[in-house]
Formats: sequence, structure tokens, C-alpha cells
Amino acid sequence: MTFSIATDADAGAIAALRTAAAEHLTRRYGQGHWSSPSTERGVLRDLSRPKFSRTLVARDGPAIIATLCLQTKKPWAIDVAYFTSVKKALYLINMAVHPDRQGEGVGRLILKEAESQARAWPGDAIRLDAWDAGAGAGPFYAKCGFRETGRVVYRKAPLKYYELVL
Repeated sequence: MTFSIATDADAGAIAALRTAAAEHLTRRYGQGHWSSPSTERGVLRDLSRPKFSRTLVARDGPAIIATLCLQTKKPWAIDVAYFTSVKKALYLINMAVHPDRQGEGVGRLILKEAESQARAWPGDAIRLDAWDAGAGAGPFYAKCGFRETGRVVYRKAPLKYYELVL
């Protein structure tokens, strides 16, 4: 398995991977906020802002098997009052592991790579929100060293906030 910063040529595969993960969660937990498909256009938007956003991919040969995005811009669902005061926080969004590869440690490994990327950026913390529901990945993030910092309801969606101080 190798890790790299995604390029425009990866956009279609990343969108397909994110959509496959969303469909898997929907089959398992029913329709929810996690059910939205991704688009190549949306991925390309993230890739077009390298100063503010970095999309990482994990590859097994040529196939992209996991992805996530680190960005400097705070997502609208995050309330910074719940987090540790740091000079420069980075925000993790759009993490997905191909359903066929879940449970193999791929997610943990791409998070470790994200941590390395964040330290080099440089960032002082990685923050994220996760659905506070069966489809939420909160327990996974906790196992990977992230600390739960709060629970909120945003636009009728229950969320948990997590942080990893670097």
C-alpha cells in the first residue's frame, strides 16, 4: 500500500470510492446524512485548492482503496468552542475506505499518513465531526487516538466532535 496526494486524474476514482462507502452505510444503517453520493466535480473542487486542502489517497497497486481530505478551512458544522486552543488546526473531512477493504487496517494507516502530513503542513491538531449514529465512525476515531470533545445537534443531525492534538 502506498500513500500520495491526489491529483485531478484521481477525481473520478475518489468520487466512486466515496459513493461506494455511502451506499454501503445506507444498506447497513438505512437512509441518513451519510447517504449522499460524491461527484467528480466536488472532488475536483477540493483538489483545486492545494494551499487550503490536501486530499490523500491510499493505493493498492493502481486502485484507490481509501481517501480523506485535510483542510485549513473550518467546516460549517464544527464549533471551535469544543476544541483545544491551538495555533493552527486542520480539519479532516470526506474519509472513506472501500467497503471491500474495511476491517483490514487501511483506515488506521491513512489516518497515520494524515497525521504525518498535518505535522509537515504544519498543523497543531486534527479536528473532525462524526455522525452520532450507527453509521458514525466515532469509535473508530477513538481507537486511532482521537479524543471526543463534544456532542452537538447540527441541522437535526447528531454529531460528535473529535480531536487529535499533534
